[in-house]
Amino acid sequence: MSDESNSRLVQDRQLLNEARSKGTGAQIGAFIKLSGPGWLQSAITLGGGSLAGSLYLGIIGGYEMMWLQPLMMIFGVVMLSAIGYVALSTGERPFRSLNTHVNPVLGWGWAIATLMANLVWAMPQFSLGTAALRQNLGVLTFDGGDYVACFLLFAVAGTVIWFYDSGGKGIKIFEIVLKAMVGVVVLSFFAVVFAMTCSEEGLAWGSILAGFIPKPGLIFEPAESLRGLIEGSSAAVYWNETIISAQRDRMVAAAATAVGINMTFLLPYSMLKRGWDRDFIGLAVFDLATGLFIPFMLATSCIVIAAASQFHARPEPGLIQVHQPDSEIKVSAKLKSDFEAKLTRMLTETNQGFASLSAEKKTETMAALPEADRILAATLIERDAFALANSLEKLAGKGIAQYAFGIGVVGMAISTIIILMLINGFTICEILDKPSTGMLHRLGCYMPGVSGVIGALFLWSGKAKFYLAVPTSRFGMVLLPIAYIAFFCMMNNRKLLGDAMPKGGRRVVWNVLMGIGVILAMIGATISILNDKAQIPGTGIMVKHIALALVAALVVLALVIQFTRGPVNSGDSQNPGEA
Repeated sequence: MSDESNSRLVQDRQLLNEARSKGTGAQIGAFIKLSGPGWLQSAITLGGGSLAGSLYLGIIGGYEMMWLQPLMMIFGVVMLSAIGYVALSTGERPFRSLNTHVNPVLGWGWAIATLMANLVWAMPQFSLGTAALRQNLGVLTFDGGDYVACFLLFAVAGTVIWFYDSGGKGIKIFEIVLKAMVGVVVLSFFAVVFAMTCSEEGLAWGSILAGFIPKPGLIFEPAESLRGLIEGSSAAVYWNETIISAQRDRMVAAAATAVGINMTFLLPYSMLKRGWDRDFIGLAVFDLATGLFIPFMLATSCIVIAAASQFHARPEPGLIQVHQPDSEIKVSAKLKSDFEAKLTRMLTETNQGFASLSAEKKTETMAALPEADRILAATLIERDAFALANSLEKLAGKGIAQYAFGIGVVGMAISTIIILMLINGFTICEILDKPSTGMLHRLGCYMPGVSGVIGALFLWSGKAKFYLAVPTSRFGMVLLPIAYIAFFCMMNNRKLLGDAMPKGGRRVVWNVLMGIGVILAMIGATISILNDKAQIPGTGIMVKHIALALVAALVVLALVIQFTRGPVNSGDSQNPGEA
C-alpha cells in the first residue's frame, strides 16, 4: 500500500476505535462515514438484470411477489458477510484460501464463472444504457448515435475506474461517484412511484405492503389475481401450467440477479484493497446492510410496483380487439406477433386439428376464443422497461415518466459497467497470481468495457445472444450454490480461521443463516436447470442436460481432487495490502 493509503487506514482505524468507546450512536456515525464496499455491491446488483427481474415479477405476479427479491438479498448479505468475515479475519485472498483449505475445483470454478459473467453481462448493460439515452432521454438519436452512446458509456466508466486504481483519494472519489449513481437510481424510481401515488388512479398500498409477506406457494400455483381468468379460459390446464412455469422462471431470474456469482468475488477484494482487517468486520456487515440491502430493496420494489400496477392481469390495450375490424387502437407489430404466437401455441397444444387449418381458419378460431384466453395471452407478452415508461405517461406525465425512468436506467447501466470492469481486474490478477494494481489490473478492468461495446453493437441479438447468455447464466447459476457451500466450509474451517472461528451461539446463528442461504441457492439453481426448455439452435440438445452434465463433472472432479491431493503449503498468501 502507498504511504497515503497507509495514513488513511491508520486514521480510519483510529476513528473506529474512538467511536466504539463513545457508544452506539458514534459507532454508527463512523460506519456511515467509512462505508464503501457495500455500495459497490449495490452498484452492480442495480443493473439491467435487476431491472428486468423486477419488471417481470410485477408483470407475472403483481404485488404478490414483492417479498422475493428482498428475501433473497437478505440471505445474499449473510453469505457476503461470511466471505467478508473470512477475508478480514485471515488477511488472505479468498481465491487462494479456497484453493488451499477447501477445494481448487471450487476456487477455479468461482474465478472462471466470474470472468465469463463479467465479459458477457457487460454487453446488455451497454445496450440498455444506449437505449435509455436514445429512447427515454431523446439524445444521440441521429444515425450512428448508438456508436457514440457506447463510446460515452465506456469513457465515463473507464475514467471512474482509473480513479480507483490510483489508490488513496482515487478510491474515495470512486466510491463517492458510485454512491451518487446508486442514489440517482433509487431517487429516479422513487419519483415515478410518488407520481403514481399522487395520480387520480393512485396505488393500492394495502396490497403492496401485504405483498412483502412471503408466499413460496407461488412456485406451485399461479398468482391469485390470475386464477379467475384461468378458470374462465378454454384451456385451464394449459394456462395453469404455462403461468406456473413462467412464474418459476421469473422468480429464479429475479433471485439470481439479487446476488450474482461475480458479486461474491468483488466484496472481499474491495475490502482487502482498502487495507481492512479484523477491526473492520463490524463496519463490513453494517456496510452491506445499508449500502447494499436498502438501496436494492427500494429500487427493485419501486419497479415491481410500477410494473404490477400497469401490466399485471392487464392486457396491452388493443390486443384483445386486435382481430376485430373496427379496432381503433394501434398495436406494435412486435407485440401483436408475440400475442398471436402465444395463442397459436396454446391452440396447437390443446387442439389437435388446429395446426392443419388454413391461415384464415386459424384467425377465426383465435377470434372465437373466450375473452379470458386472449386476456391471458395479452398479459403474458414480453414488455420491457421502455414499454413501462410509456405506459406511465398517463399517470406521471410524459416528462416525469420518460426522464425519471431514463435517468434511472442510465444510472443502472453505467454503475454496473463500472463494477463489472472492476471485478474483472481483480479476477485477472487472481488468475495470474499478481497484485491487483498497476497496468495489469487496468487492462483486466477494461476487458468487459471492450467486450460490452462490441457485444452491444454487433453481438447482443439473435443466436449470438443465445450462445453467449445462456451458457454463462447457467454456469453462473450452477456455481452460485457451489460458491455458497464453499463459503460455508470456510466459515467452519478451524485451520483457516483459527481463533477467529465463531463459537457457541454465534456459530449456531451463522450456520443456520448460511444453511438457509445454501438451500435457497440450490433450489434456485435446480429450478433454473430443470425448468429450462431451451435447445442449442440447430440441434436437439437440451441446455438443461448440458447444465446437469456440468454439475456432475464438477462434483466428480472436486471429489477426486479432494481425496487424492496431498497437503498443500498455505504460507504463500500475499499480504492483504497487495490484494
